[in-house]
Amino acid sequence: MRYMTRRRFIETAALAGGAVLFAGLPGCASPQATPASSAETQSSSASSSVAAEKPASSSTSASSTAGKASPVYFTSTVDAAALQAVFAAIGQELGDGKIGVKLSSGEPGGNHYLQADLISDLVHAVDGTIVECNTAYGGGRGSTEAHYQVAADHGFTGIADFQIMDEDGSLALPVAGGTHLAENLVGAHFSDYDGFLVLSHFKGHMMAGFGGALKNISIGMASREGKFLIHSAGATNSSWQSAATPDFLESMADACRAVLDAQPNMLFVNVMNNLSVDCDCDSNPAPPKMADIGILASADPVALDQACVDLVYASDDDSADLIARIESRDGQHVLEAAEQLGVGIRAYELIEIS
Repeated sequence: MRYMTRRRFIETAALAGGAVLFAGLPGCASPQATPASSAETQSSSASSSVAAEKPASSSTSASSTAGKASPVYFTSTVDAAALQAVFAAIGQELGDGKIGVKLSSGEPGGNHYLQADLISDLVHAVDGTIVECNTAYGGGRGSTEAHYQVAADHGFTGIADFQIMDEDGSLALPVAGGTHLAENLVGAHFSDYDGFLVLSHFKGHMMAGFGGALKNISIGMASREGKFLIHSAGATNSSWQSAATPDFLESMADACRAVLDAQPNMLFVNVMNNLSVDCDCDSNPAPPKMADIGILASADPVALDQACVDLVYASDDDSADLIARIESRDGQHVLEAAEQLGVGIRAYELIEIS
């Protein structure tokens, strides 16, 4: 493994003109290796331009987490073996209970969602049941019956058991210290599970700027009513209302806090492929302009999403549209809000496995 903090990562990328890091290392076959150097702790004032024509990703906020950093594991290889290896590098297990694998089943018409053949081996390794919740906007996954059909069409029911967690309604989770939400409504079957592998496709998002682990456990685990509640910043759970973007992002962070308080046994993997500006909930997403970056994994969803955002900024590929999508929605505000609520920390050590 090679260790690198977020600050050092951005500085190195800037010196290299945004070149891909560790390009000479072999592909991911095993998570075991020796450290290339001792890990630095990221400064809370880190700020560095990754390329002259690209703005710098915002730095870690000053907080009580100063001096700490969460490990985030990375491989530039995107295949089934690499997915298992980077997950194993976390060095934690979800246990022998009933494990849910939370992913986006993908809107019909789109094809950027994580493919069944990519994730199958990892799902089997954790003996997982793939779980999802119905959408609030209608579309092909707005009803339980239609959603199960989409899951079958996209190959998920062919590799594992599959459950729509809100097929029997909602479960209310309290939000401790929430900015907007007093409760978060998740699928009623959330409590059936003893832990979750949160398997997210990192990409842009029309409303949140980007979607990764935090979106997957907030909007993704919310029931239909819960999605209404988050999007409206707590105003209603029965109809679609769009809150101001900062309030929406803060409500996502509130929901994350509730989910992790209720079930802390979660591990997180983000796959950075098919890097469209649009979400997998879009039936006609924009084609990706960027090449695939890799797979990242962590026990800290905030650090994980921050690392993914930083990799987009550090890329020398055509990342302008994705950066513009993130910045136009102030997408990193969800990272700030989640850190303030204690969901995780933005400082991280980027560790490439080989």
